[in-house]
Amino acid sequence: MAKPLFDQDALISAFQNATARQSAQLRKTVQDATLAALQGREMTLKNVRSALKSVAEAASVGASRNANPGIDPEAMLDKAVAGMDDALLKAVDAHRAALAQLAAHGADLRDKHMKKALDDLEHFEDSMFAALKKAAAGAGAPLGEAWSQVMQKMQAGGTASGAQAAATAEQMIDQMQSAVRTGRAAGLRAAQALAESYSAMVSGVLIGMSQAVQDAAPARKSSKAR
Repeated sequence: MAKPLFDQDALISAFQNATARQSAQLRKTVQDATLAALQGREMTLKNVRSALKSVAEAASVGASRNANPGIDPEAMLDKAVAGMDDALLKAVDAHRAALAQLAAHGADLRDKHMKKALDDLEHFEDSMFAALKKAAAGAGAPLGEAWSQVMQKMQAGGTASGAQAAATAEQMIDQMQSAVRTGRAAGLRAAQALAESYSAMVSGVLIGMSQAVQDAAPARKSSKAR
């Protein structure tokens, strides 16, 4: 698969040259870069983590070079994390659509691909934390404290993508379990219908046999009379 497709130099430049007024625009810039980094790659946790790490590192480098007056490094990194979270929300939507297609084609919780996809969703947030920790560890001392504050807030409040991923996984599991129960119920109904048909068939045969016996009785009596 292709490597992350985003312009690292452009992202670094965006953070390096951002002013206090422009910092809000960084969130959208990071979202676009993260989505680009995820394009053309399998949506595995390893690839997600790699994309996030690359984007976070570029944002971190740019923020460390920003010398504009009044700029808040922590605020810039907050925007970076929020942008990555926004991109991951779209990745979660992609997961949900793919899982729905698998389920529509008969895949269930026993399917290894379904199990892997659901497991990945449940670990989405952990992957984001891991990626950002690595990016933060590589930051220089002046930016380290800002990263520490951002990470603490994120861990305390969680991420929107992590919450959505967990909810999606739970929803899909419930849907598939419901489908299994519905399938079992349908099977029981079919078996019951078959049993009822069988009973009716047996009743018909029995009626036919009884009718044959009754028809044969006058014939025997007529034979004895002779």
